[in-house]
Amino acid sequence: MAEDEDLKATVRTIPDYPKPGIMFRDITTLLGDARAFRRAVDLLVQPYAGGKIDQVAGIEARGFILGGAVAHQLSAGFVPIRKKGKLPHQTVRMAYALEYGTDEMEIHVDAIRPGEKVILIDDLIATGGTAEGAVKLLRQIGAEVVAACFIIDLPDLGGADKLRAMGVPVRTLMAFGGH
Repeated sequence: MAEDEDLKATVRTIPDYPKPGIMFRDITTLLGDARAFRRAVDLLVQPYAGGKIDQVAGIEARGFILGGAVAHQLSAGFVPIRKKGKLPHQTVRMAYALEYGTDEMEIHVDAIRPGEKVILIDDLIATGGTAEGAVKLLRQIGAEVVAACFIIDLPDLGGADKLRAMGVPVRTLMAFGGH
């Protein structure tokens, strides 16, 4: 983890959102700070620069913002992973666990050619249900998931460890304790 206190200071914390007891980590303040946004993208890209990454897959919605910037820096393609019903072409769907229940995400069946090296990107890893579902979805269509990258890790919730147990290296830029 490339802990960067200046970068961490640009993340806004909103107590009791969306429910009491939750400390919501809002990266819109980081994204709105040009220097912090560039620094975050540079730190996410750094270990993979010069390597052969074919695609960057971003999880809806903040993963689109970060994933597009990372894909551009790596001269890779960008693949959106969306909530069900949002993609216009033939898709593959995967259910994933939420705190209370499940949801489904989709990817176009032809978004990735078998064997392509893919980095998964999102803003935050908490319990890991969404990211775990995304990795399974990518693997289902033949991707080699090289890494999963996030701005924020909430390590107390164990999501990054779930991905590591699946054989996916995890890169995060900062961690916050608690929920």
